[in-house]
Amino acid sequence: MEHTYQYAWIIPFLPLTVTMSIGFGLILIPTATKNIRRIWAFPSIFLLSIAMGFSANLSIQQINGSFIYQYLWSWTIDIDFSLEFGYLIDPLTSIMPILITTVGVMILIYSDNYMSHDQGYLRFFAYMSFSNTSMLGLVTSSNLIQIHIFWELVGMCSYLLIGFWFTRPIAASACQKAFVTNRVGDFGLLLGILGLYWITGSLEFRDLFEIANNSIHNNGVSSLFATLCASLLFVGAVAKSAQFPLHVWLPDAMEGPTPISALIHAATMVAAGIFLVARLIPLFMDIPYIMNFISLMGVITVLLGATFSLAQRDIKRSLAYSTMSQLGYIMLALGIGSYRAALFHLITHAYSKALLFLGSGSIIHSMEPIVGYSPEKSQNMVLMGGLTRYVPITRTTFLLGTLSLCGIPPLACFWSKDEILNDSWLYSPIFAIIPCFTIGLTAFYMFRVYLLTFDGYLRVYFKNHSSTKSNSFYSISLWGKEAPKTVNKNLLLSTMNSKVHFFSKDTYKIFDNDKIRYFSTYFGNKYTSMYPHESDNTMLFPLLVLVLFTLFVGSIGISFDQGVMDFDILSKWLTPSQNLFHPNSNYSVNLYEFFTNSIFSVSIAILGLFIAYILYGSVYSFLQNLDLINSFVKGSPKRIILDQIKSVIYNWSYNRGYIDIFYTRVLAMGIRGITELTRFFDRHIIDGITNGVGLISSLIGEGIRYMGGGRISSYLFLYFFYVSIFLLFFLFIGINPIIIQVSMG
Repeated sequence: MEHTYQYAWIIPFLPLTVTMSIGFGLILIPTATKNIRRIWAFPSIFLLSIAMGFSANLSIQQINGSFIYQYLWSWTIDIDFSLEFGYLIDPLTSIMPILITTVGVMILIYSDNYMSHDQGYLRFFAYMSFSNTSMLGLVTSSNLIQIHIFWELVGMCSYLLIGFWFTRPIAASACQKAFVTNRVGDFGLLLGILGLYWITGSLEFRDLFEIANNSIHNNGVSSLFATLCASLLFVGAVAKSAQFPLHVWLPDAMEGPTPISALIHAATMVAAGIFLVARLIPLFMDIPYIMNFISLMGVITVLLGATFSLAQRDIKRSLAYSTMSQLGYIMLALGIGSYRAALFHLITHAYSKALLFLGSGSIIHSMEPIVGYSPEKSQNMVLMGGLTRYVPITRTTFLLGTLSLCGIPPLACFWSKDEILNDSWLYSPIFAIIPCFTIGLTAFYMFRVYLLTFDGYLRVYFKNHSSTKSNSFYSISLWGKEAPKTVNKNLLLSTMNSKVHFFSKDTYKIFDNDKIRYFSTYFGNKYTSMYPHESDNTMLFPLLVLVLFTLFVGSIGISFDQGVMDFDILSKWLTPSQNLFHPNSNYSVNLYEFFTNSIFSVSIAILGLFIAYILYGSVYSFLQNLDLINSFVKGSPKRIILDQIKSVIYNWSYNRGYIDIFYTRVLAMGIRGITELTRFFDRHIIDGITNGVGLISSLIGEGIRYMGGGRISSYLFLYFFYVSIFLLFFLFIGINPIIIQVSMG
C-alpha cells in the first residue's frame, strides 16, 4: 500500500505530458502536428483516464485504511527557513482527484466532436490538459506556498480558456474581467499566507494547524490579527468560487466554448475555492467570528445567485448563476461546520452541473444550423423551444440534471442539499430560512430553462436566404478568419406538411396537429431552415455516463442506519484535517426521520416547478397567444400591480442586481477619475514646478553669461541700468538724491 502512495505524484503530471507534446510539436514540426490534430484527443483522454484509475485506487485504500500519507522533497534549506515541496494524501485529497478526472475525461470525450470544426482544436486540448494538471497539483499540495503556485496556474488556465475565442471582443473582455477580479482575491490570499507564516513560522499543514491552535488559545497572538489573516485567506476563496461580492466574473466566463464552461463550473476553478476553505477549516474553527462570516457570505450568495438566474435569456448564463447559488450552499455548510455535507454537495453538484452544461452544449450545437454560429443567438433561450421532438436524448438527460439540481428525490443533489438544510436548522434558523426559500427559486429557474428550451414550439426567427438548397455559416477560428462550413437547407414550409394561413403582413400561423406555431421574419415571406438535430454519439456518450453519476452518486453519502445495509461511505473516513477531528463513524439517520424532515424542502421545490410550468408551460403560452388572458384581466388594478412587481423582479434579475453597473460606474469610472486627476496634478503641478524651476535657472544662467562675458559695453550697460533703477527707486519714494560730482582729472 505504501508503495502505491509513493507514486501518487504521477497523477498531476500525466495530463502535463499532453500539453508539452502539443507545444513541442507546434514549435518543431507544426505542419505534421496540425495534420494529425484529431489524434491528439486520444492521448489526452487516455492519460487522464490513467490518472482517474490511479485516483480511484488511492481512494479505495483511504476507505480501507483511513490513514494519511505525505511525501516531501527539500527545495530550500536554511538555518531560519526551509521550504519543501511534496504531496499529501488524505480523505479530502482522495475525493478531489476522482472528481476532477472523471468529469475531465467526460468533457474531453465530448470536446473531441464539439470542437472538431474549430481551428484552435490543438490549442484547446493543450489548455484543457494543463488546467487538469494545475487543479490536480493544487488538491495534492502539502503546504500553502505550493497551493498558491498551483492556484495561480489554475487562474492562468481559466484566463486562457475563457478567452479561447480571443478574436471576439466580448470574449477578450470576459477573460480580462475574470483575471482582474481574481487578482483581488489572489492578493488577499498571498497576504493571508504571509500573515499566517508570521504567526506560525511554518507553511506545512500538519505543523500550521497545531501551532496556530496553540498560539490562539494561549494568547500567543492577537485574535484580531489572526482573524484578519483568516479573512484574507477566505478572500482568495471568495474570488475563485464566485462568492459575493467577487462573483461578477462568473457569468462572463460563458464566452468560452461550452466544454470549458463545464470544466470551470464543475471540476476546476470554482472547486478550487471550496477546496481551500475545506483544507483550512481546522484553522478557521479556532478563530473567532470567521466561521459566521463564511456562513453569512454563503447565505447571501445562495440568494443572489438564485435571483439573478430568474430572468436570464442566455442558457449558459442561467446555469452560471445556478452554480453561484449552489456554491453558496457549500460555503454555508462549511461555515456552520457541516464539513461532510459540504463536500457531499460538492460531489453531487459537480456531476449534475457537468451534465447540464454539456447538455446545454448539445442544445447549442443543435441550434447552430438554424441561427448560425453566433453565441448571442444559439444560446438565447428566447429563440428556442419545441426541441423535445428533435433532441430526445439530450432532453431526457437535461431533465434529469434539472430535477437533481432542484433537489427532487432520489437524484443525487437531493441527498446532499437536504442534509445541508437539516444541519442549517440545527445550527441557526436564521441561516436556514433563506436557503429553504431558495430551493423554490432554484426549482423555478431551472424548470424555466427546461421549458423555454424543450417545451412549446420553435420560436427562432428565420431569415430569408437567396438559395433554399445550401447556405454557408462561419465558425470562429484561431486567428479571426472565417472558416466556411456548408450545411444543407430545406424549405421549412414545404417539409412541415402543414396547412398555412396568412393572418398579417409579417406573421404566419402554421397549424400542425391542432397546435399553433408562430414564425416571424423581417425579410419577406420566404423561410429557409434546417430542423434542429441530435448530437453525435461521441457527445451523447458523456451525457449518458453523467446521468448514471447523477442517479447513483448520492448513494455514497446516504447515512441510513439499516443494520447490515449501510451505504454511507463518506462518514466512515471523511475528516476535515489531520489528527484534529475524528471521523464521525457513528453518524446515521433513521430512514423515516430523514424523509419526514425532507418533506418540507421537497414540497417547496415542487411548488417552484409548478409555478414555472404555469408561467412558462405550453398551456399558458397557448392561451396568451390567443389573447384570452390579456383580454380577461386587461385594465385590472390587481393586474397593474402584478405587472409592476414582475417588472421590478425582472429588471433586478436581468441586470444582475445592478452590481455590475455599480462596479462600472463607481469603481471603474471612479478609479479612472482619480487617475485623470492624478495625471493632471502630475503633469501640470509637479511637472510645472519642475519645468518652471528649470526655466528660471536657464534664464538666470543666460543673464549671468552676458554679465561675465568680459566685454566693456556689457559692463557699461549694466552699470547705467542699475544706476537708473537706483535713481528711479528714490524718485518714486520722494527722496531727493545727493548728486556727487566727480572731477575727472
